[in-house]
Amino acid sequence: MPSMANITIKKADGTTDVVYTAATPSAGDKSPAVWKNQTVGTVLASRPTFTLTGMDNGTKKARRMRSSFSWPKTRVDALSNVVVVGGASSESSHLIPQDMTPSEIGEYVAQYANLLASALIKQALNDGYAPG
Repeated sequence: MPSMANITIKKADGTTDVVYTAATPSAGDKSPAVWKNQTVGTVLASRPTFTLTGMDNGTKKARRMRSSFSWPKTRVDALSNVVVVGGASSESSHLIPQDMTPSEIGEYVAQYANLLASALIKQALNDGYAPG
């Protein structure tokens, strides 16, 4: 099991680093690890959040990994208060059979993550349409 740590990624410009700070480590199965982007927003509720949770499936022959990501949308109300009024979010769920080899799991993970990081998928998510 990996140790909780900050995660550094690139912003949309492809050059600037942004750090997701380790906020809460997982306490075990079904308990999420939580990271926060401390560089966005002026109130705590407006900070983007990434979570990752792991657990056995029902038969205990596989591990289920669930992640979520939220990017709150804030606005200033009539009294000049910053308020969260929705935002973008995503979830993913991965079933990793425990009878797969480390190499097979590694290839699955690399290709899935690289598909999400591909220019085509990024553009589709930006536009809100699947490629046609």
